[in-house]
Amino acid sequence: MLLGPPLLAALLAAAVKPYRRFVGWTNALLSLVSLGAAVVLWRHILAGEVLTSGPGEFLRADALSTLLALCVSVVGALAAWLGPGMGGDDGYDGAQARRFRIFANLFTSMMLFAVVSNNVGFMWIAIEATTITSAMLIPLHVTKASVEASWKYILIGSVGIALAFGGTVLGYFDFVNMAGHREAALNWTVLMASAPRLHPQVIQLAFVFILIGYGTKAGLAPMHTWLPDAHSEAPAPLSAMMSGVLLAVALYAVIRWEAVVNAAVGTKFTDDLFIAMGLLSLAIGAFSLVVQRNYKRMLAYSSIEHTGLICVGLALGPLGMFAAMLHLLNHTLAKSTMFFLAGRVLQRYRTTEISGVSGLLAAMPWTGGLFAAGVLAVIGLPPFGLFISEFALFRAGFAAGRPWLMGLVLALLAVAFVSMIGHLNRMLYGAPAAGVTVGEGSAWPLVPLGLCMAALVVLGLTLPAPLRTLLTRIVEIAGS
Repeated sequence: MLLGPPLLAALLAAAVKPYRRFVGWTNALLSLVSLGAAVVLWRHILAGEVLTSGPGEFLRADALSTLLALCVSVVGALAAWLGPGMGGDDGYDGAQARRFRIFANLFTSMMLFAVVSNNVGFMWIAIEATTITSAMLIPLHVTKASVEASWKYILIGSVGIALAFGGTVLGYFDFVNMAGHREAALNWTVLMASAPRLHPQVIQLAFVFILIGYGTKAGLAPMHTWLPDAHSEAPAPLSAMMSGVLLAVALYAVIRWEAVVNAAVGTKFTDDLFIAMGLLSLAIGAFSLVVQRNYKRMLAYSSIEHTGLICVGLALGPLGMFAAMLHLLNHTLAKSTMFFLAGRVLQRYRTTEISGVSGLLAAMPWTGGLFAAGVLAVIGLPPFGLFISEFALFRAGFAAGRPWLMGLVLALLAVAFVSMIGHLNRMLYGAPAAGVTVGEGSAWPLVPLGLCMAALVVLGLTLPAPLRTLLTRIVEIAGS
């Protein structure tokens, strides 16, 4: 029920040519089935179960899998309902809508498969498949810039995933040398059980390859260079999926291996790597925001900054892991909503340049209001959930005895704060440019986006007990 609907939707879109509107509506309804399945997984996790399926527990859903499945299914549903091919003047023809429905659903299915696969080899295959399926959609509007961004993404992403493969192979051979050949040698549960007997130097080297490899897909600096180009050229629904959940799925793979390494050699080795790469990503993301002139690239660099922040959280013990996972959830909701809103702005103003957008509140009051709220959420202001997760992260840092690290992180967040507020002010106020139509146009897409913002407010005011339980069990899994 989780993996089947996006595959069925992709097959339907491939079979129906030329494209018909009922394909989009069927896709949208099927996306709710996957979302419902993720919620049912959550219910089982709260009951203390770990669900498995297939020979040798081929598929396995624990608390960490469930959180990522929820994130992917929510953003996948938003893309299905708000993506090309649902009617109206969205700027896409039937062939483009058909291509979007095929590859966006394959993209979703591969992300879902990656997070419920117990086998780290098949997890690697699924994450590699996300590169191809998403790259096909970056040049949905074919331009020189979009094609170049797609190829850049493929080349850099493929190099990264090749490094992750090297790390996976090293981990496998270390296990085989220790335990002999076993069919389930690449199962995460088997690796975890055998971790204390693995060779420390080999598993540390393997993790370096894995962190750099999957970190490339996650947008960690200095392997981040594909991300601003791809996000700025991709259609808004794909940008929302890539920024909202693709980066999170890549981090999921890193966290799975982190648990193995921590069980083998302790936490100091992974903590030092996470802090180094997290700070570098924070710094590059924050200072790149200062000079941005393109609002989609602004959101992309903000994603790099937040990915770095999550990495720092992973190095701060159990409290940091809790804060990092809460921040991952908040970032998924906030950034996917922001990219959908950016798509509406682009459709109206026909430019991604910040200087070309003025009077957004006057031209599109609801869109402009939600866009402003989204920026305030992303920079970590109350009453939004990212304020709480960042506060929890700072609390974890001070509890871990790292005040200087927290001071540096706070300074970098302040740079990002000032930069994004300045860009936002230039977009919101003034008179709309000549030729820009005043009014919202089709307003129904604002309903699900408004619900996402409302969810961020709820997460900023309270932490529901079911979510707290889920995050607590993730901390237990990760062994931070």
